[in-house]
Amino acid sequence: MTKKFGIKTKNRVELIDITALVQKAVQESGIAEGTCTVFIPHTTAGVTINENADPDVVRDIEMHLAKLVPEHGGFRHGEGNSDSHIKALFTGASLTVIVDRNKLLLGTWQGIYFCEYDGPRDRQFYVNTIAG
Repeated sequence: MTKKFGIKTKNRVELIDITALVQKAVQESGIAEGTCTVFIPHTTAGVTINENADPDVVRDIEMHLAKLVPEHGGFRHGEGNSDSHIKALFTGASLTVIVDRNKLLLGTWQGIYFCEYDGPRDRQFYVNTIAG
């Protein structure tokens, strides 16, 4: 079962916790055991699993990605968003999580984040669940 979600980002770079939306898709799928894949169909956005207990972690990730790949780094790409494409390489376009008893099998401090690198924009992501 595949479910499509829309998400509106507010900043050029931001990590948005989508864990509850992904868990809802898993519950609605009705599968007890299997896998859940989250896919981001954009070249300047990504998805990752990271700590969701301390908001300073997200802030630190955003801040250090800006240091690693500055927005104005002398890139040649005409749209002016090469930094966004490079940052998306760090997180990737998809991830897979095990589903156990109709719940995402995440660690205590883990959450799933939509990673915007070229916002603000209207974006989408997909959640696909497969029984296993």
